[in-house]
Amino acid sequence: MSLQRIKSSRSLRLTLRFVVPLVVAMALLAYAVLPLVDKLTLHWSVRDMDIRSKLVTSTLQEPLGELLGQGNKRKIQSLLARAMQDERLFALGYCDIQGKLLFKTRAFPDGLGCLSPDPSARKTSSLLELPQGLVHVAVNPFSIEGLPMGSLMVLHDMSFVRQRSEDTRKYLLVLFAVLSLVTSVITVLIAHLSWRGWMTGVRALLRGEGLISPFSKSSSSELQPLVGDLRALLRTMDAEKRMADDLTISWNPDSLRSLLFKQLAGEQILVVSNREPYIHMKGREGMEVQRPASGLVTAVEPVMRACSGIWIAHGSGTADREVVDQKDHVRVPPEHPEYTLRRIWLTQEEEQGYYYGLANEGLWPLCHIAHVRPIFRTGDWKRYVAINQRFADAVIREAERDDPVVLVQDYHFALLPGMLRQSLPRATIITFWHIPWPNPESFGICPWREEILRGMLGSTILGFHTPFHCKNFLETVDRYLETRVNYASSTISHGGNLTLVEAYPISIQWPSPWQDTQPPVIRCREDIRQELNLGRDILLGLGVDRLDYTKGILERLRAVECLLETHPDMVGRFCLIQIAAPSRSVLEEYRAFESRVRALAEQINAKFSRDGYQPIHLKVEHHEPRDINRYYRAVDICLVTSLHDGMNLVAKEFVAARDDERGVLVLSRFTGAAHELYEALIVNPYHIEQTADALYQALTMPEFEQQARMRSMRSMVMDFNVYRWAARMLLDAARIRRREKLAERIGVAI
Repeated sequence: MSLQRIKSSRSLRLTLRFVVPLVVAMALLAYAVLPLVDKLTLHWSVRDMDIRSKLVTSTLQEPLGELLGQGNKRKIQSLLARAMQDERLFALGYCDIQGKLLFKTRAFPDGLGCLSPDPSARKTSSLLELPQGLVHVAVNPFSIEGLPMGSLMVLHDMSFVRQRSEDTRKYLLVLFAVLSLVTSVITVLIAHLSWRGWMTGVRALLRGEGLISPFSKSSSSELQPLVGDLRALLRTMDAEKRMADDLTISWNPDSLRSLLFKQLAGEQILVVSNREPYIHMKGREGMEVQRPASGLVTAVEPVMRACSGIWIAHGSGTADREVVDQKDHVRVPPEHPEYTLRRIWLTQEEEQGYYYGLANEGLWPLCHIAHVRPIFRTGDWKRYVAINQRFADAVIREAERDDPVVLVQDYHFALLPGMLRQSLPRATIITFWHIPWPNPESFGICPWREEILRGMLGSTILGFHTPFHCKNFLETVDRYLETRVNYASSTISHGGNLTLVEAYPISIQWPSPWQDTQPPVIRCREDIRQELNLGRDILLGLGVDRLDYTKGILERLRAVECLLETHPDMVGRFCLIQIAAPSRSVLEEYRAFESRVRALAEQINAKFSRDGYQPIHLKVEHHEPRDINRYYRAVDICLVTSLHDGMNLVAKEFVAARDDERGVLVLSRFTGAAHELYEALIVNPYHIEQTADALYQALTMPEFEQQARMRSMRSMVMDFNVYRWAARMLLDAARIRRREKLAERIGVAI
């Protein structure tokens, strides 16, 4: 009994020795932090109100300037009243250049006169205490055609700041209390474990035994619950580092090259895709070089230019064999070679089974859920396996070391990562799935679902466009394979390997390759109208797609028909230019789809054509990216009505092309781009009337609203460009490689 008391007393002293200083430290920290949080909350709120005030002034600049020029006081007052629909706005007032208050909204304080736009010249602070509460006052200069005309006073309600500060104080106090409790419990637990002799397991953990691998026999069973927490902690640290990179780095070719030099210095980078970035074709005037109409090529090719690696792809051009060397290599781009293209040759039967068969009659409709029945044939599967192995062999031969960085692109190579993992176990394999990933029930249709999932889990990193697709994949693996899926860290442990499943929204090159040479918008519009024999007053719409049933082309044409039926005034004033690049025309479903598109376009034209006018201009032919850029700049609206799409880069290409900050994007909600381009007119393409209404809204949208929407979207596309997309994946890969090398040094597989 005495011995038990001694142990209890020793345990209590040990507990107090750790807990009391910790609680005191936490209390002092909370006392020091809370006033700072109040100041920061107020500072951030004032800065936010300053930005909002400038945005309000910029938005009202053009319409208010016109009304001031007209001297229409009633409409000016009405315009200011409509602007007050923003719940944060408290009042608006317009002062002339002499400092006289000419117009004000109903809630404008009676005792508040005009203030100087120069903060240093004011006697009052930007924050005023009124009976209604705290108010932020911003005075922004107002000019018309560059001439100063006065100032706009924008008052925002700041009463929410106090409530926010109080809530923040409560949350911080709870946070510090919980941290103190959790830290105390962990500290006490470790202290008691040491008395019971469990420190042996902790020492093993510190030495790295069983740190990450859930299959390690040497890891203590008592410490296994810590493994998931450690992975989640590493994921959080990676996310914070990624956020810091996003805020501090402007991503462009130079910064991407700098990243590769710093993070992956001396590493070999290989890209594998079915579609090649350049196709050599035999033409009437000799050899022609084409760039395929592919979002994948648009996104990945700038990355290869930056890293000077090797791109392995199927050589499908009629003159492809004539330009390669003995190793099937050719340097590209032709006009300024920057990286190597390695071509793989397929017979017609192999291409039919692997590409047209399993990939595009099976996996494509399965993943897109576009109401086309997927077709699975055993013969197609065997060819798919064989071609994946052929590409894997090519990667192994091109690899100059046993740990290259391999970027596997798209659904054509679901088995390739697993094949590479067997031959190059130290390789860092990044697989990016460019199309959607369906829910587990839909994917369960595939007869070879387990084989495909195992192949994909050979990847070090598996990327999708959206978190929703990542979630679907994790649930699919959880349903059909015996694996350990950690949803918190978004990782899958399978066969002794760990796969990170992450969302990397793909984007486009910024600025565009034609930024300095593209013709002005007015000239593009005049050229297109002249080419199509259109009048100067006709509004232009544009659709740019491969001729594919997932792109919603039929639904788009029906929406145009509905627009012309419900708004007869648009007949003769609007036409849609539909660029449809031929695609997979050897497949019956695609040939039938092309026939349906042509028939519907002819039907609409027959119904509404008159005096040389036709509403649909269908162009089923290949267009070079530079030519498509001309159309982007010429039209008034761009329609992207995909029934299901991973991202759809046409939407971002249109936004990037409009440096005049005009034009409207009508965008399907079933695209990944809809999760980023919020200022587009988002529609359900299956709802024809809704799409037609959005089309009419786009055609009648005022220029100032077009500018506000387009400016915001251009800012997003500029910041989140293809270089950032690639950098995020490569940075994650670099961090994983560093951990793996560290693990090798301490004898553990991380």
